[in-house]
Amino acid sequence: MGDQEADERRWPEDGPQDRHKSKLRRTLSRWASSTDQHARELRQTVKESGLVAIADAPDRTRVTLSGTLRTVTLRPRGGVPALEAELFDGSGAITLIWLGRRQITGIGPGRQLEVEGRIGVQDGVRVMYNPRYELRA
Repeated sequence: MGDQEADERRWPEDGPQDRHKSKLRRTLSRWASSTDQHARELRQTVKESGLVAIADAPDRTRVTLSGTLRTVTLRPRGGVPALEAELFDGSGAITLIWLGRRQITGIGPGRQLEVEGRIGVQDGVRVMYNPRYELRA
């Protein structure tokens, strides 16, 4: 038996595994497309509102940003509770940190938010401590 015949027997082109892989690829492709569309919509919203995009916001300057919360996590810092959230606006992301808070009513993944504060960098990550915030519909 030649090498080509052995390869064909081990890797059938139209076997059940390939159909599963194809379905997975289609699902991932749809998810990526919807994520890209969401990012484009967020960037458009930022442009229309006249706010600064996260990617363009200067460090150590007071700015107002708008976006969607991707994650919200309770992560103690130095023995003090701290609520961390990742704000995404289609151009980039920034970590928001509220020191001394275990939770904030209305702050959760998927929530639209407008924040105001000063951007800093900690361990190579852009952060904003205790930002003023406004919940959006």
